[in-house]
Amino acid sequence: MQNTASLPAGQFEELLRRLPPDLDLDNLARETGAIERKRVLADGAVLLRLSLARGPGGMSLSETAAWATALGFAEMSDPGVKYRLDKAVEFPEAVMNRQLAAKSAGASVRWAGRILRACDGTCIRERGSQSTDWRVHAVYDLGRGGFSHLELSDKHGAEAIDRGAPIPGEIRIGDRNFARTASLHRFRQQSAKQADFIVRVGWNAFNLRWPDGSDFDLITHLGTLPADTVPHEVMVQARLGPLDPALPLRLIIQRKTPEATEATRKKLQAEASRKQKTLDPRSLLAAEYIIVATSLPIEGYPAEEVLAVYRLRWLIELAFKRLKSLLHIDAIPTRTERASRSWLYSHLITALLCDDVSQEFLDVSP
Repeated sequence: MQNTASLPAGQFEELLRRLPPDLDLDNLARETGAIERKRVLADGAVLLRLSLARGPGGMSLSETAAWATALGFAEMSDPGVKYRLDKAVEFPEAVMNRQLAAKSAGASVRWAGRILRACDGTCIRERGSQSTDWRVHAVYDLGRGGFSHLELSDKHGAEAIDRGAPIPGEIRIGDRNFARTASLHRFRQQSAKQADFIVRVGWNAFNLRWPDGSDFDLITHLGTLPADTVPHEVMVQARLGPLDPALPLRLIIQRKTPEATEATRKKLQAEASRKQKTLDPRSLLAAEYIIVATSLPIEGYPAEEVLAVYRLRWLIELAFKRLKSLLHIDAIPTRTERASRSWLYSHLITALLCDDVSQEFLDVSP
Protein backbone atom coordinates (compact mmCIF):
# COMPACT_ATOMS: atom_id res chain seq x y z
CA MET A 1 0.00 0.00 0.00
CA GLN A 2 1.32 3.45 -0.88
CA ASN A 3 1.79 5.91 1.91
CA THR A 4 1.50 9.68 1.69
CA ALA A 5 5.24 10.07 1.30
CA SER A 6 5.48 7.86 -1.79
CA LEU A 7 2.74 9.63 -3.75
CA PRO A 8 3.77 10.29 -7.37
CA ALA A 9 4.11 13.95 -8.32
CA GLY A 10 0.72 14.02 -10.05
CA GLN A 11 -1.07 12.69 -7.00
CA PHE A 12 0.70 15.14 -4.74
CA GLU A 13 -0.46 17.97 -7.01
CA GLU A 14 -4.00 16.67 -6.51
CA LEU A 15 -3.45 16.76 -2.75
CA LEU A 16 -2.29 20.38 -2.99
CA ARG A 17 -5.47 21.27 -4.89
CA ARG A 18 -7.47 20.12 -1.87
CA LEU A 19 -5.93 22.88 0.24
CA PRO A 20 -7.71 26.28 0.39
CA PRO A 21 -7.38 27.97 -3.03
CA ASP A 22 -6.06 31.20 -1.55
CA LEU A 23 -3.34 29.43 0.46
CA ASP A 24 0.12 30.50 -0.73
CA LEU A 25 2.48 27.90 0.77
CA ASP A 26 5.61 29.84 -0.20
CA ASN A 27 4.37 33.00 1.46
CA LEU A 28 3.20 31.08 4.52
CA ALA A 29 6.59 29.39 4.84
CA ARG A 30 8.28 32.80 4.80
CA GLU A 31 5.80 34.35 7.23
CA THR A 32 6.34 31.56 9.76
CA GLY A 33 10.13 31.63 9.37
CA ALA A 34 10.18 28.08 8.05
CA ILE A 35 12.08 29.10 4.89
CA GLU A 36 14.42 32.07 5.02
CA ARG A 37 16.81 31.14 2.23
CA LYS A 38 16.22 28.66 -0.59
CA ARG A 39 19.56 26.92 -0.38
CA VAL A 40 18.17 23.57 0.76
CA LEU A 41 14.36 23.67 0.47
CA ALA A 42 13.03 25.40 -2.60
CA ASP A 43 9.46 26.18 -1.64
CA GLY A 44 6.58 25.67 0.76
CA ALA A 45 5.11 22.74 -1.16
CA VAL A 46 8.36 20.79 -0.80
CA LEU A 47 8.45 21.59 2.91
CA LEU A 48 4.86 20.38 3.32
CA ARG A 49 5.66 17.19 1.43
CA LEU A 50 8.71 16.60 3.63
CA SER A 51 6.55 17.09 6.72
CA LEU A 52 3.93 14.64 5.46
CA ALA A 53 6.60 12.09 4.58
CA ARG A 54 8.07 12.17 8.08
CA GLY A 55 4.64 12.23 9.74
CA PRO A 56 1.72 10.25 8.26
CA GLY A 57 4.05 8.88 5.57
CA GLY A 58 5.59 6.79 8.33
CA MET A 59 9.21 7.42 7.39
CA SER A 60 12.10 7.61 9.83
CA LEU A 61 14.52 10.53 9.65
CA SER A 62 17.01 8.49 7.62
CA GLU A 63 14.29 7.24 5.26
CA THR A 64 12.98 10.77 4.79
CA ALA A 65 16.46 12.08 4.00
CA ALA A 66 17.11 9.29 1.48
CA TRP A 67 13.66 9.73 -0.10
CA ALA A 68 14.10 13.51 -0.49
CA THR A 69 17.54 13.03 -2.04
CA ALA A 70 16.35 10.29 -4.41
CA LEU A 71 13.47 12.42 -5.70
CA GLY A 72 15.71 15.45 -6.09
CA PHE A 73 13.95 17.65 -3.55
CA ALA A 74 17.03 18.34 -1.47
CA GLU A 75 20.36 16.86 -0.46
CA MET A 76 19.70 16.30 3.23
CA SER A 77 21.18 14.27 6.07
CA ASP A 78 19.20 12.79 8.98
CA PRO A 79 20.13 15.73 11.26
CA GLY A 80 19.31 18.09 8.40
CA VAL A 81 15.77 16.74 8.10
CA LYS A 82 15.26 17.03 11.85
CA TYR A 83 16.62 20.58 11.90
CA ARG A 84 14.39 21.71 9.04
CA LEU A 85 11.21 20.20 10.46
CA ASP A 86 11.91 21.39 14.01
CA LYS A 87 12.54 24.90 12.70
CA ALA A 88 9.31 24.82 10.69
CA VAL A 89 6.82 23.78 13.41
CA GLU A 90 4.75 26.94 12.96
CA PHE A 91 4.35 26.19 9.25
CA PRO A 92 2.21 23.00 9.47
CA GLU A 93 0.28 24.57 12.35
CA ALA A 94 -0.52 27.55 10.11
CA VAL A 95 -1.51 25.24 7.22
CA MET A 96 -3.89 23.38 9.54
CA ASN A 97 -5.43 26.63 10.78
CA ARG A 98 -5.96 27.85 7.22
CA GLN A 99 -7.68 24.56 6.37
CA LEU A 100 -10.01 24.98 9.34
CA ALA A 101 -10.74 28.62 8.53
CA ALA A 102 -11.85 27.64 5.02
CA LYS A 103 -14.46 25.18 6.26
CA SER A 104 -18.09 26.26 6.32
CA ALA A 105 -20.66 25.12 8.86
CA GLY A 106 -22.56 21.92 8.15
CA ALA A 107 -26.26 21.56 7.53
CA SER A 108 -28.76 21.83 10.35
CA VAL A 109 -29.29 18.57 12.22
CA ARG A 110 -32.44 17.80 14.24
CA TRP A 111 -33.48 21.44 14.73
CA ALA A 112 -33.90 23.95 11.90
CA GLY A 113 -31.33 26.71 11.93
CA ARG A 114 -29.14 25.01 14.54
CA ILE A 115 -25.63 23.65 13.91
CA LEU A 116 -24.69 20.66 16.05
CA ARG A 117 -21.05 20.30 17.03
CA ALA A 118 -19.45 17.93 19.52
CA CYS A 119 -16.29 18.69 21.46
CA ASP A 120 -13.80 16.32 23.05
CA GLY A 121 -10.11 15.70 23.58
CA THR A 122 -7.83 12.71 23.09
CA CYS A 123 -4.57 11.92 24.87
CA ILE A 124 -1.35 10.92 23.13
CA ARG A 125 1.74 9.37 24.69
CA GLU A 126 5.25 9.52 23.36
CA ARG A 127 7.15 6.28 22.95
CA GLY A 128 7.96 4.72 26.33
CA SER A 129 5.85 7.23 28.26
CA GLN A 130 3.50 6.05 31.00
CA SER A 131 1.31 9.16 31.06
CA THR A 132 -0.24 11.73 28.73
CA ASP A 133 2.28 13.89 26.87
CA TRP A 134 0.03 15.61 24.34
CA ARG A 135 -3.66 16.32 24.01
CA VAL A 136 -5.59 17.02 20.81
CA HIS A 137 -8.65 19.20 21.45
CA ALA A 138 -11.33 19.08 18.77
CA VAL A 139 -14.75 20.29 17.75
CA TYR A 140 -16.58 18.05 15.27
CA ASP A 141 -19.33 19.36 12.98
CA LEU A 142 -22.08 16.72 12.93
CA GLY A 143 -23.87 18.22 9.94
CA ARG A 144 -20.78 18.26 7.73
CA GLY A 145 -19.11 15.18 9.16
CA GLY A 146 -15.67 16.62 9.91
CA PHE A 147 -13.52 18.61 12.31
CA SER A 148 -14.25 22.33 12.57
CA HIS A 149 -11.58 23.03 15.19
CA LEU A 150 -8.32 21.29 16.12
CA GLU A 151 -5.89 22.42 18.78
CA LEU A 152 -2.76 20.80 20.15
CA SER A 153 -1.60 21.23 23.75
CA ASP A 154 0.79 19.54 26.11
CA LYS A 155 -0.49 17.42 28.99
CA HIS A 156 -1.32 20.55 31.02
CA GLY A 157 -3.87 21.79 28.49
CA ALA A 158 -7.26 21.31 30.14
CA GLU A 159 -10.39 20.46 28.20
CA ALA A 160 -12.86 23.35 27.94
CA ILE A 161 -15.99 23.84 25.91
CA ASP A 162 -14.84 27.27 24.72
CA ARG A 163 -11.82 25.86 22.86
CA GLY A 164 -12.85 26.75 19.34
CA ALA A 165 -14.86 29.94 18.90
CA PRO A 166 -18.65 29.39 18.86
CA ILE A 167 -20.74 30.63 15.95
CA PRO A 168 -24.33 31.93 16.04
CA GLY A 169 -26.84 29.09 15.97
CA GLU A 170 -24.38 26.49 17.22
CA ILE A 171 -25.24 23.89 19.85
CA ARG A 172 -22.06 22.37 21.30
CA ILE A 173 -22.20 18.95 22.94
CA GLY A 174 -19.71 17.75 25.54
CA ASP A 175 -19.23 15.01 28.11
CA ARG A 176 -18.63 15.38 31.86
CA ASN A 177 -15.19 16.95 31.38
CA PHE A 178 -16.86 20.00 29.85
CA ALA A 179 -19.35 20.61 32.68
CA ARG A 180 -17.35 23.53 34.11
CA THR A 181 -19.19 26.69 35.09
CA ALA A 182 -16.48 29.16 34.06
CA SER A 183 -15.91 27.75 30.55
CA LEU A 184 -19.65 27.35 29.91
CA HIS A 185 -20.13 30.98 30.91
CA ARG A 186 -17.30 32.08 28.58
CA PHE A 187 -18.83 30.06 25.74
CA ARG A 188 -22.16 31.83 26.13
CA GLN A 189 -20.53 35.24 26.44
CA GLN A 190 -18.28 34.74 23.40
CA SER A 191 -21.33 34.03 21.25
CA ALA A 192 -23.39 36.87 22.74
CA LYS A 193 -25.74 34.07 23.87
CA GLN A 194 -26.33 33.08 20.23
CA ALA A 195 -24.81 29.62 20.83
CA ASP A 196 -26.01 26.97 23.30
CA PHE A 197 -24.57 23.89 24.96
CA ILE A 198 -25.56 20.40 26.08
CA VAL A 199 -23.20 18.71 28.53
CA ARG A 200 -23.30 15.56 30.63
CA VAL A 201 -23.23 16.33 34.35
CA GLY A 202 -21.78 14.56 37.36
CA TRP A 203 -23.58 14.95 40.66
CA ASN A 204 -20.87 17.28 42.05
CA ALA A 205 -19.96 19.21 38.87
CA PHE A 206 -21.65 22.49 39.83
CA ASN A 207 -22.34 24.59 42.89
CA LEU A 208 -26.09 24.87 42.33
CA ARG A 209 -28.91 27.00 43.67
CA TRP A 210 -32.57 27.56 42.93
CA PRO A 211 -33.54 30.67 40.90
CA ASP A 212 -34.54 32.35 44.18
CA GLY A 213 -30.98 31.99 45.47
CA SER A 214 -31.49 29.15 47.93
CA ASP A 215 -29.21 26.09 47.82
CA PHE A 216 -30.08 23.24 45.49
CA ASP A 217 -28.87 19.73 46.40
CA LEU A 218 -28.88 17.48 43.34
CA ILE A 219 -28.59 14.23 45.29
CA THR A 220 -31.57 15.16 47.46
CA HIS A 221 -33.54 16.09 44.36
CA LEU A 222 -32.78 12.72 42.74
CA GLY A 223 -34.28 11.01 45.76
CA THR A 224 -37.61 12.77 45.15
CA LEU A 225 -38.03 11.56 41.55
CA PRO A 226 -40.56 8.84 40.71
CA ALA A 227 -39.35 5.38 39.71
CA ASP A 228 -39.91 5.78 35.98
CA THR A 229 -37.81 6.44 32.87
CA VAL A 230 -39.58 9.65 31.89
CA PRO A 231 -37.19 12.63 31.61
CA HIS A 232 -37.61 15.13 34.46
CA GLU A 233 -36.53 18.76 34.30
CA VAL A 234 -35.54 21.40 36.79
CA MET A 235 -34.38 24.99 36.30
CA VAL A 236 -31.39 25.95 38.46
CA GLN A 237 -28.36 28.25 38.49
CA ALA A 238 -24.66 27.47 38.78
CA ARG A 239 -22.61 29.83 40.92
CA LEU A 240 -19.60 31.62 39.44
CA GLY A 241 -17.39 34.04 41.34
CA PRO A 242 -18.75 36.26 44.10
CA LEU A 243 -19.11 39.23 41.73
CA ASP A 244 -20.27 37.27 38.67
CA PRO A 245 -23.86 36.55 37.68
CA ALA A 246 -24.99 32.94 38.07
CA LEU A 247 -25.18 30.68 35.03
CA PRO A 248 -28.79 29.55 34.29
CA LEU A 249 -29.04 25.82 33.67
CA ARG A 250 -31.80 23.50 32.62
CA LEU A 251 -31.14 20.05 34.09
CA ILE A 252 -32.69 17.07 32.31
CA ILE A 253 -32.65 13.86 34.34
CA GLN A 254 -33.60 10.39 33.12
CA ARG A 255 -33.39 7.17 35.08
CA LYS A 256 -31.33 4.41 33.43
CA THR A 257 -32.38 0.82 32.98
CA PRO A 258 -31.38 -1.53 35.83
CA GLU A 259 -28.80 -3.17 33.55
CA ALA A 260 -27.18 0.16 32.65
CA THR A 261 -27.18 1.25 36.30
CA GLU A 262 -25.47 -1.96 37.40
CA ALA A 263 -22.84 -1.63 34.67
CA THR A 264 -22.06 1.95 35.74
CA ARG A 265 -21.79 0.97 39.40
CA LYS A 266 -19.43 -1.89 38.63
CA LYS A 267 -17.24 0.49 36.64
CA LEU A 268 -17.18 3.01 39.51
CA GLN A 269 -16.32 0.30 42.04
CA ALA A 270 -13.53 -1.09 39.86
CA GLU A 271 -12.04 2.38 39.38
CA ALA A 272 -12.19 3.12 43.12
CA SER A 273 -10.50 -0.21 43.85
CA ARG A 274 -7.77 0.49 41.31
CA LYS A 275 -7.07 3.90 42.85
CA GLN A 276 -7.43 2.49 46.38
CA LYS A 277 -10.11 5.04 47.24
CA THR A 278 -13.40 4.78 49.10
CA LEU A 279 -16.34 5.17 46.75
CA ASP A 280 -18.73 7.97 47.69
CA PRO A 281 -22.26 6.52 48.16
CA ARG A 282 -23.65 9.57 46.36
CA SER A 283 -21.85 8.40 43.23
CA LEU A 284 -23.65 5.07 43.46
CA LEU A 285 -26.98 6.87 43.70
CA ALA A 286 -26.21 9.19 40.80
CA ALA A 287 -25.21 6.15 38.71
CA GLU A 288 -28.93 5.45 38.30
CA TYR A 289 -29.40 8.54 36.14
CA ILE A 290 -28.34 10.27 32.96
CA ILE A 291 -28.10 13.97 33.78
CA VAL A 292 -27.45 16.66 31.19
CA ALA A 293 -27.32 20.42 31.57
CA THR A 294 -28.26 22.73 28.73
CA SER A 295 -28.79 26.40 28.01
CA LEU A 296 -31.56 25.56 25.51
CA PRO A 297 -35.04 26.81 26.42
CA ILE A 298 -37.88 24.38 27.06
CA GLU A 299 -39.96 25.76 24.20
CA GLY A 300 -38.94 24.12 20.94
CA TYR A 301 -36.43 21.76 22.55
CA PRO A 302 -38.24 18.88 24.32
CA ALA A 303 -36.28 16.95 26.90
CA GLU A 304 -36.45 13.70 24.91
CA GLU A 305 -34.93 15.41 21.87
CA VAL A 306 -32.17 17.04 23.92
CA LEU A 307 -31.18 13.63 25.29
CA ALA A 308 -31.26 12.14 21.78
CA VAL A 309 -29.00 14.91 20.48
CA TYR A 310 -26.56 14.41 23.35
CA ARG A 311 -26.15 10.77 22.29
CA LEU A 312 -24.79 11.95 18.91
CA ARG A 313 -21.60 12.92 20.76
CA TRP A 314 -20.18 9.45 20.06
CA LEU A 315 -19.41 10.59 16.49
CA ILE A 316 -16.42 12.60 17.68
CA GLU A 317 -15.18 9.57 19.58
CA LEU A 318 -15.29 7.60 16.32
CA ALA A 319 -13.36 10.40 14.62
CA PHE A 320 -10.61 10.12 17.24
CA LYS A 321 -10.54 6.35 16.81
CA ARG A 322 -9.97 6.86 13.08
CA LEU A 323 -7.08 9.20 13.86
CA LYS A 324 -5.46 6.48 15.92
CA SER A 325 -6.38 3.32 14.04
CA LEU A 326 -5.99 4.61 10.46
CA LEU A 327 -3.55 7.55 10.70
CA HIS A 328 -1.72 6.13 13.75
CA ILE A 329 -1.44 9.55 15.37
CA ASP A 330 -0.81 7.79 18.69
CA ALA A 331 2.30 6.00 17.38
CA ILE A 332 4.42 9.08 17.94
CA PRO A 333 8.16 8.28 17.53
CA THR A 334 9.62 11.64 18.56
CA ARG A 335 10.99 12.72 21.93
CA THR A 336 11.52 16.49 21.77
CA GLU A 337 8.84 19.16 22.04
CA ARG A 338 9.27 20.71 18.57
CA ALA A 339 9.74 17.38 16.79
CA SER A 340 6.56 16.05 18.38
CA ARG A 341 4.57 19.14 17.43
CA SER A 342 5.77 18.94 13.83
CA TRP A 343 4.87 15.25 13.62
CA LEU A 344 1.42 15.75 15.15
CA TYR A 345 0.48 18.78 13.05
CA SER A 346 1.28 16.88 9.85
CA HIS A 347 -1.18 14.19 10.94
CA LEU A 348 -3.87 16.77 11.67
CA ILE A 349 -3.40 18.27 8.20
CA THR A 350 -3.93 14.79 6.75
CA ALA A 351 -7.00 14.25 8.95
CA LEU A 352 -8.62 17.39 7.51
CA LEU A 353 -7.79 16.27 3.97
CA CYS A 354 -9.43 12.92 4.74
CA ASP A 355 -12.53 14.75 5.97
CA ASP A 356 -12.80 16.49 2.61
CA VAL A 357 -12.35 13.28 0.61
CA SER A 358 -14.94 11.51 2.77
CA GLN A 359 -17.44 14.33 2.24
CA GLU A 360 -17.04 14.10 -1.51
CA PHE A 361 -17.80 10.39 -1.34
CA LEU A 362 -20.89 10.98 0.81
CA ASP A 363 -22.14 13.64 -1.60
CA VAL A 364 -22.29 11.14 -4.49
CA SER A 365 -22.97 7.91 -2.63
CA PRO A 366 -26.57 6.65 -2.61
